[in-house]
Amino acid sequence: MSPLSRAWHLCLASYIVASVLYTTTFLIGHLVGAPLKSLFGLSSSSGPPLRLAKETWDLSPTAGDPLFSGNHVELGNPVTSGLDSNILGLNLWQGPNGTVQLPNSDSRRTLSMDEELVFSKAFAISMRPSKIIPYYYKASGPFSQGEVTVTSIITSDRLDVFARLVEKYKGPMSVTFHVKNITGEVPRTLERLRTIYASSELMSRFVDVHLVIDSFDRQFNTWRNIARLFARTDYILMLDVDFYLCTDFRTTLQKNPWIMRQLETGQAAVVIPAFEYTNFEEGKDYSKFPTTKAELLKLVRRGKVDVFHWGWKPGHNSTDYPRFYSASPDEIYLVTGYQSAYEPYVIFKKNGPPWCEERFVGYGGNKAACLFEMYLSGVTYYVLADHFLIHQNHLYEETARRSERKYNRKIYSGFKEEVCFRYLRSYRDTGLLNTTRARNAIAECKKLKPIRIAAPELLGD
Repeated sequence: MSPLSRAWHLCLASYIVASVLYTTTFLIGHLVGAPLKSLFGLSSSSGPPLRLAKETWDLSPTAGDPLFSGNHVELGNPVTSGLDSNILGLNLWQGPNGTVQLPNSDSRRTLSMDEELVFSKAFAISMRPSKIIPYYYKASGPFSQGEVTVTSIITSDRLDVFARLVEKYKGPMSVTFHVKNITGEVPRTLERLRTIYASSELMSRFVDVHLVIDSFDRQFNTWRNIARLFARTDYILMLDVDFYLCTDFRTTLQKNPWIMRQLETGQAAVVIPAFEYTNFEEGKDYSKFPTTKAELLKLVRRGKVDVFHWGWKPGHNSTDYPRFYSASPDEIYLVTGYQSAYEPYVIFKKNGPPWCEERFVGYGGNKAACLFEMYLSGVTYYVLADHFLIHQNHLYEETARRSERKYNRKIYSGFKEEVCFRYLRSYRDTGLLNTTRARNAIAECKKLKPIRIAAPELLGD
């Protein structure tokens, strides 16, 4: 055999040996090694699933904050084709190689997926590109699973009322903080957030902050879903940050096992009635807001306080305010006059009820769509007759509100028809169409002419 042939055979034999060793190592590592690691608690991850690097507040710019350690992140002008590469490069997850670790069917193992892939699916209808950073600040807690987490959305101009809500509630909160992707704004805004978060011990104990950085304003339902998704208790209060919690609803819930059993089913939601001052300036001074129902009723009789957004009655009238005014102490009553524009502030189970529809961008219809789909899913609304919220008055972007409401009205009309078909077919196919579970959907969908024409058999007709 010539030297050239021997060299060729030697290379071929080396390749075969290397291939066999690699394949054997791979099979042992994945089929044997991974279960053994899970069994004995070994993991290559540097932390538990969904734990982020930024977990505690610190005033030092070099205390592990990726946006303020050394050089600040430099962002470009508002982009249309994609986010700035520095923002897309941020990786605050502690899973290996920028992965999300999720439990699979075998509780001893984890399934790793790229975080951007997970979020692109979880928020597939939302406007993109967008950088989502859960637990940018993570509260120390701990929290009981039976507690109610206030979920809300904040922007840089609402940090003052956000701090006020934290001081008032003194309980678990999960908030989505939106930062506009504009040159210089991200580091400045996050520095303001850092200052607010460091200003109170209650912040670090109770508040989880989830960051969204993109070029899109007012994706309210996406932001609501993010806050709900990363809440750490079984129940949430979906609240706008501008509202002041005037009464202690948590004590009422704790003392009423019946309403807690309703919430536990995932088929009930508790309404806290909302009010506002008729005089704009008086509605800005939260220190003078009533703290008991008796004080509230005096202001209502004097015309100083009225139903929230009293000029748009469909938004809150289903709460039945006359009944609220006359209700007995500790009474909890059923909402019997639901209609599709209803958008109260509600407490419900985190896991179970539908999520907010994310196609709504801007003012108008967004929260009503959340409540509408919840209602079609079989959720029953109850009102806490001893408790109330009051809006802290502020100016709105009226031009944006007018145009966005007009656009969202058209979206909402189509959305109602779509979800009616979906829920009615689901109830039919699962044998629930003639049960109480489908009662809400049948009652509401009968009001829609396209449903009555196209699918009368789904309405019991």
